[in-house]
Amino acid sequence: VQLQASGGGLVQAGESLTLSCTASGGTFSINVMGWYRQAPGKQRELVAGISSRGRTTYANSVKGRFTISRDNGKNTVYLQMNSLKPEDTAVYYCKVVVWGDDHWGQGTQVTVSS
Repeated sequence: VQLQASGGGLVQAGESLTLSCTASGGTFSINVMGWYRQAPGKQRELVAGISSRGRTTYANSVKGRFTISRDNGKNTVYLQMNSLKPEDTAVYYCKVVVWGDDHWGQGTQVTVSS
């Protein structure tokens, strides 16, 4: 399974960004899709996840600001990020679970200036 993420960039606080991640190869059994992030000097953390049935989970720090969604026909997961804050600055990684195995994307940088 290969993952291609896009949509990162540099924005000002309060602005929005949408990340997308498309999976290819062996995607017929994708279960959970999600987004993680890792800031400098910090551990990678879960931002949001979505099951194959559309059940979602969010980190407390992003609830009400971020929305995760998926298009199963396109094997794509999205992360709509609104009201961005400087503390959202990190490298964002997508992950999919296929037959119990984790597959990670290459990461996309999100930088929020104050």
